[in-house]
Amino acid sequence: MIRLFIAIDLPEMVKDELLRAAAQMGQQLPNRAVRWVKPEQMHLTLRFLGDTAVSQLPDLQNQLTQLTSQYTPFRLHLNGVGAFPNRKRPRVVWVGLGGDVAQLQTMQVALEDRVVALGWSREKRPFSPHVTLGRVKDAKKVQALDWGVDLAKMDFVVTAVQLVQSELRPSGAVYTVRHLAKLAGAD
Repeated sequence: MIRLFIAIDLPEMVKDELLRAAAQMGQQLPNRAVRWVKPEQMHLTLRFLGDTAVSQLPDLQNQLTQLTSQYTPFRLHLNGVGAFPNRKRPRVVWVGLGGDVAQLQTMQVALEDRVVALGWSREKRPFSPHVTLGRVKDAKKVQALDWGVDLAKMDFVVTAVQLVQSELRPSGAVYTVRHLAKLAGAD
């Protein structure tokens, strides 16, 4: 068994901007109030699969390749900071996404249908496009946070979807790309 998720990787310039935003927010908070995500772990999750039999990898890879061949590259941009479940009781600090979100959501719905057909349960929560910036360790210490972080207006083009293995280690999760499925016409 391996732990898997399906995601869109982010360009380095976007990760740099997310790091800057996290640092700006972190300066307002006591140490360790939030565990900030490392840049190599920043991504846009399309579907968490969890523990998966290695024997299912070929079917997942095939379905991912078929899916992405039906979509052309599209643009997204960073769009505001928020929290799950909300800013009053934050557990996860995130940056939202704007741009061609309709195409992103259409592709994610088709992906959901494909993984359900392979045996996964349908995701109960609605898809909410975001990039996790950090996980709140002490919500009381985050109450005074100024959520008005200025994010650079930078577009980025989505050209591929990744099947990623996540190995949980004492030092943190280590990600390994198990399959890269390019969108139609992407270089």
